[in-house]
Amino acid sequence: MILCIRLRPEAADADLSRLVRLLAEFTPVVQAVPPGEALADVRGALRYFGWTAAELASVVRVRALALYGMDCVIGVGPTPMAARVAAREAGPGATLVVEDTAAFLRDRPVAALDGVGRTTARTLCGYGLDTVGRVADAPLAVLQRLVGARAGRELWERARGIDRSAVVPNAAARSMATEHGFSRDELDPAEHRRALLALAAELGARMRTEHQVCRSLAVTVRYADRTVTSRTRTLREPTAHTAALTSAAYALLASFGLQRARVRGIALRAEGLGPAEGAGRQLTFDPVDEKVRRIEAVADRAREKYGPGAVVPGSLARRRPRRGRLPDGPGGGSGAEAA
Repeated sequence: MILCIRLRPEAADADLSRLVRLLAEFTPVVQAVPPGEALADVRGALRYFGWTAAELASVVRVRALALYGMDCVIGVGPTPMAARVAAREAGPGATLVVEDTAAFLRDRPVAALDGVGRTTARTLCGYGLDTVGRVADAPLAVLQRLVGARAGRELWERARGIDRSAVVPNAAARSMATEHGFSRDELDPAEHRRALLALAAELGARMRTEHQVCRSLAVTVRYADRTVTSRTRTLREPTAHTAALTSAAYALLASFGLQRARVRGIALRAEGLGPAEGAGRQLTFDPVDEKVRRIEAVADRAREKYGPGAVVPGSLARRRPRRGRLPDGPGGGSGAEAA
């Protein structure tokens, strides 16, 4: 059986590291899924302790609350997909156990399936395939015609409860993030943008240092009442270029329509990390872009020699926001979390 433990949205990223260490006391097969989720294969633990999956989940929740003050919801299922869906369906502080994945998923909306985003869900719903059961009953050829051969087969299998994924301990980092916390409720949009500029510059420098690029960006805004809002945007091309990251981050921030919102913190996450040498870049005849990239390379060398604060964007030179780099991921390393 697989356990999926989800922390509250307002939980700090350091809590994920604590959760992984807690789960490691029961099983070595633990995978962190940032920003606030962990998967654990507990089949060996159930045989060793002689517990049911629900009993083990109760012990994990009690220890997380007693030792670290972390409240969580837990989903239990025979596959990682079933456990994740169960965790999303479970109420606060509850455990939901799934025995028959196909039966559990059948009446759920198609968007509940892993790998089905808003665009795919909209396409399927346009053809009346709005529930998992209807997708499971549809001919494989129809699904492949709608969403593609490979994606169609994966969708058809998942709708029938077939999940070929596994819990991968110490998985390669697929994202990295950094966060800025305001000392007071910040209403000024200029301060929000200034914080995002600093975060994008830091993420870009870190990715270039590690020779990585990202495929998408996610902005998370934390408000004074502890609620959070997150949005993600896929980039036009994989990049670690600070100017491109900043432009995408600004567009995401504008889409929130914050106006006079009381913002307590902003986080920026680079997702879909991959090696820079394998990424293509659209060439341009704009000499300004090439000049900016050359200056960026020189600034990176200066930071490597004199420290991260050696070169900063001009708008941050006078009032540099106090950035809080997220703690190292559960598997250690440079602060990039494993997904």
